[in-house]
Amino acid sequence: MRTQVWLPILLALTLTAAPLAQAIAQESAPAPVPFEEWLAALRTEALAMGISQRTVDGALGSLERLPVVVERDRTQAELTLTLDQYVARRLPPRVVGAAREMASTYRADLQRAASHYGVPRPFIVAIWGLESNFGRFQGVRPTVATLATLAYDGRRKTLFREELFAALRILDSGEVEPEALKGSWAGAMGQTQFMPSSYLKWAVDADASGRRDIWTSRPDIFGSIANYLKEHGWTAGERWGREVRLTDKTAARVAATVPMRLIGACQAVRDMTEARPLTEWRALGVTQKNGAALPQSTLAASLVRADTHRFLVYGNYEALLAYNCAHTYALSVAFLADRIGTR
Repeated sequence: MRTQVWLPILLALTLTAAPLAQAIAQESAPAPVPFEEWLAALRTEALAMGISQRTVDGALGSLERLPVVVERDRTQAELTLTLDQYVARRLPPRVVGAAREMASTYRADLQRAASHYGVPRPFIVAIWGLESNFGRFQGVRPTVATLATLAYDGRRKTLFREELFAALRILDSGEVEPEALKGSWAGAMGQTQFMPSSYLKWAVDADASGRRDIWTSRPDIFGSIANYLKEHGWTAGERWGREVRLTDKTAARVAATVPMRLIGACQAVRDMTEARPLTEWRALGVTQKNGAALPQSTLAASLVRADTHRFLVYGNYEALLAYNCAHTYALSVAFLADRIGTR
């Protein structure tokens, strides 16, 4: 009886304690630093890093926040759509047709990049198409203002703060004119949609012009995409993966014997299983989508679950995830590359 008497009282105390704790936390939390004050401290930090006064004054002198980019950051299609919805939106017949046309039109430039970096032409075209609609849309937002806004009040402040400093280094190098430094709502730039830190590390001057021009030079654009994939583990001659079928019994067996990765900076990678040889997946009962047996191969593969679909993916798939950490994106690149074929 005592337990029954005390339960309602304890429940009432629990229900009132949470809002009270939140109110106390809100009252004790420091007020946000005003944007102008935050920006002044950022200028000081940039100068301490060795970025020139000229660049700091030019890039940060009259900077204004862009609240719209914060809203965009919270409603990314890769995070809100199912795989089928995402593929239907991103890979309609007109996009596939355009990709095949571009693969044929720019075959020579694509082949030079493919030969140098070991990345097949269709994958270069697929990323180019998904990132910027084959160069038709590169973004019009000023990169520095975008990154400053997201570094101030976005959901990934540390990441965007680092990218903001990288953008300032690009300007300080003189390689890109300030008025040309524009891109997406997330600060991604050019036809490759590289973040500033990626530009500094992996953009290439394939046409030997003296500038790494990912905005207008197709050799630089194709070479930079291929170089990025190679530097993130792309293996020449290896496929990305395949869709597979699991019965309920096989799925239960897999869940009991093959653990998830659960580590890594990319959530999509954490959502994959540990890699196992194809022979092991075959022994567990996993088959190709059409029901045929998997190849007798020791090639390591991880299982990816995407809504109602299941895929065994190899190392090259993880290079695609490095470009954009979302299974919907990486699978769409792979599907588009497969549809482009060997043109």
